[in-house]
Amino acid sequence: MTATVSATAAPGVGPAAAVRPAARLSTAKPGGRRHLLSIADLDREGIEEILRLTDMFVEVSERPIPRVPALRGKTVVSLFFEDSTRTRLSFEMAAKRLSADTMSFSVSTSAVKKGESLRDTVETIEAMGIDAIVVRHSAAGVPWQIANWTEGAAVINGGDGWHEHPTQALLDCYTIRQQRGRLDGQRIAIVGDIRHSRVARSDVLAFTALGASVTLVAPPTLLPPTLAGWPVEVSHRLDEVLPSCDVVYLLRLQRERMQEALLPSLREYTATYGLTRQRARLLVPGALIMHPGPVNRGVEIAAEVADQPNSVITRQVRNGVAVRMAVLYLLLGSGVDLGV
Repeated sequence: MTATVSATAAPGVGPAAAVRPAARLSTAKPGGRRHLLSIADLDREGIEEILRLTDMFVEVSERPIPRVPALRGKTVVSLFFEDSTRTRLSFEMAAKRLSADTMSFSVSTSAVKKGESLRDTVETIEAMGIDAIVVRHSAAGVPWQIANWTEGAAVINGGDGWHEHPTQALLDCYTIRQQRGRLDGQRIAIVGDIRHSRVARSDVLAFTALGASVTLVAPPTLLPPTLAGWPVEVSHRLDEVLPSCDVVYLLRLQRERMQEALLPSLREYTATYGLTRQRARLLVPGALIMHPGPVNRGVEIAAEVADQPNSVITRQVRNGVAVRMAVLYLLLGSGVDLGV
């Protein structure tokens, strides 16, 4: 089920910040709070709506005091069952810049260690009167289950298993549009451990929805068992793909998720699929180099290549805060005029 989210100008952003209603986000229950669980919750118009709203929050982030009162009185909880730096911190910063209160759930010091179930944990947190839960979990589908358990809190998928990471895809789309002007017609190569990557799945949905063409580049062992329904091309030869790329998007090897030997060695992987200094010379001038982080320098990308002017890895991180401000505002604050 989908529901249209009506968005007005974000309070404090400025008179030119009017946003047409377009973003479509899912509801777990009829009449319930809206959630962002998958890129599939957003059609092309919905993605573009979030990107337009992000423009406004980028401007807010560049102010001497980067804060607006759009979510004053709201509380956002980070419920992370997996380690995270970029996603957790950027959501917390996004919430604070919108003047929301934040809570961070630590599994290592919680009642989960005493045997409390996930459902009891979620219901306990919601009973405290929170408004949104950003959840990351190693099991695919957990954000959907949490959305079914909650009555009044919005649920945002911060990454579930190998499945999806929608806000990463949104910030990637924003970064490409910011640097290249559009995604329509862009040729994007996603390189590396596609099999275990939730980022790759969300990126494919978002990039192709906005008109880009995507080629997956990986050894056969690092591709999903099936690509049925994926609107992509596949190649095993990175050197042949790079000269025609507008964007090369590198993924790290997720060795913590590999339960079998899928590669002969890291050295052989780097020699064949790593963006080395020599291989980077195959890129056309202006081609972007992207990575969702954390970066394993010397494996999927050479250290000096990661620092080239056409590498936008740190810009992705910077844009992540504004994108997540846009998502939180659409879920919790759109349509609310605070009179500022």
